[in-house]
Amino acid sequence: MSSTQAAPTYYVVFVTVAVLTLKAVNEEVTKPYMDEPFHVPQAQAYCNGDYWTWDPKITTPPGLYALSLVLKKVFMLKCNLSMLRLTPLLALMCLPIALTPLISYHKPVVLAFFPIGCLVSAVSTVLLAMQGKHWRAALNNIIWVLYAYALSQVLYLRLHDPSALEASPVDLVRSVLSAPRVLPDILRNFVPYALVLITFGAFVVWNGGIVLGDKANHVPAFHVPQLYYFVGFATAFGWPALVSGSGGIPALGRDVYARMFGNKRNTAATCVVSAGMCLTIYKFTIQHPFLLSDNRHYTFYIWRRVFLLHPLVPYLLVPGYISCAWAWYIRIGYDQTLLQNLLLPVFVVPTLLPTPLLEPRYFLIPYILLRAQVKDVPSWGLVLEGLWYMAINAATMYVFLYKERVGVGRFMW
Repeated sequence: MSSTQAAPTYYVVFVTVAVLTLKAVNEEVTKPYMDEPFHVPQAQAYCNGDYWTWDPKITTPPGLYALSLVLKKVFMLKCNLSMLRLTPLLALMCLPIALTPLISYHKPVVLAFFPIGCLVSAVSTVLLAMQGKHWRAALNNIIWVLYAYALSQVLYLRLHDPSALEASPVDLVRSVLSAPRVLPDILRNFVPYALVLITFGAFVVWNGGIVLGDKANHVPAFHVPQLYYFVGFATAFGWPALVSGSGGIPALGRDVYARMFGNKRNTAATCVVSAGMCLTIYKFTIQHPFLLSDNRHYTFYIWRRVFLLHPLVPYLLVPGYISCAWAWYIRIGYDQTLLQNLLLPVFVVPTLLPTPLLEPRYFLIPYILLRAQVKDVPSWGLVLEGLWYMAINAATMYVFLYKERVGVGRFMW
């Protein structure tokens, strides 16, 4: 059976597992949990036609609340806890539909279960931009709107853009210098995105910041190590895709070593970058109050038992960050150009740099977009990746549902 023929079967299994998971959550967790005490009353206010009451602790726009209202009006669903939990499930069910056309540019990708409302939206934005539907693509998160636009232009414009694995720093300079000659071609398509930029700027001025509520605990910061944490997160989740390339782990290890220490220039560059990263860790590491104030999250234990194990630990991880970053660059660079390889990191920086809290959900969208660029994963690699995600999800849900601790609560990401 071909992958195309099997796709409906995979989708049915996907939806079935998601529905059964929600059923188990509703049976075990019968009261609002974690952030639900904020979101459930807010959604119920919308369901009751009260659009002006707003909980100041809520930081995100009311997209899911509006969707809950639509479900109530169209399907006569109640706005109780169980039905409100159905809203993100519906978004999850839309994710494969949104991803399938996008990954046709890249080839298959396996996904884990995560909070995904904004992921579906971001994936749809990139897809629409690559299809040339720029006015529809511009209705989304500002950073991923601009990423979608830039990716659509890089794919189709004639810039100096050699193969990623053969390019040198000089090629990057030549690529930048070749940009002015294509400006007339890209400005026409930029109009809808410019309107989003203007609207976003107006909102920030009117709102006094990016987040809607709880501004005191969501102050933008200069959190450089957040970029390093993302590299670690992506590698921990996506290692099956990394090691499934031609030659496996030995070949990837040799390529990474060559990039880091293959000659005197590379060795010197690695030493300089390492020193710079150590400096940014020393100057810009942020231990957000939320990180160690809530022991129901896995990041609490990662931070305490890894990063706080010894003062040198954050610095000892620097070579690992660099080698993992090179591994991803090499893995996605087999069939991509220099600019295609570098485009996502450029947009990850303004996404993660201002976020002071170490939280996995911030890494979700960039990880999925990164993983989608790995094109040649063999069948055994996809099976291994799927089993890895299944193990993570099964363990996470089992601990959340059945290992509640008195005085602590339920563990979750």
